[in-house]
Amino acid sequence: MKLRAIYAQIVNELFNMELKIDTKEKFTVVTPLLTDLTVNIAAEIEKTCLNQLEKTVRNVVLKMEHVKQIEEAAAVQIAELQQQFYEKSASFVICSLSDTAESTFEKMELLDFLNCTPSESEAWDIVQMEEIERELMDSDDMEFDVK
Repeated sequence: MKLRAIYAQIVNELFNMELKIDTKEKFTVVTPLLTDLTVNIAAEIEKTCLNQLEKTVRNVVLKMEHVKQIEEAAAVQIAELQQQFYEKSASFVICSLSDTAESTFEKMELLDFLNCTPSESEAWDIVQMEEIERELMDSDDMEFDVK
């Protein structure tokens, strides 16, 4: 039975069926469909997400509801990916982390640097707040009354 599960995972990886992509009005939800987040899958997530930076809808929510285990190198890739988004003035929010996935980020002392929410709805709230913040920061209308 275990061999059958490994075979199914390999087949999914070979046919690039490991990610579900759902574009909303202000963000795109990228959902890994496999339970183990390997370095190879993290690289595919990174490629998919970075492609979003070239589109009109640039913000990404990484929905990790299926992921139960994360390789440490993959966790680092995800943390670095978030940083790339913020450097490009776009939002990257992780939601629906399992306890085991969250503990991997925690053990590696990455959790405090990640923008994580329990649900997609809360991730949407973060994206909206960051959009407003960027609009305010980019506004040329900001004037301060100095006395």
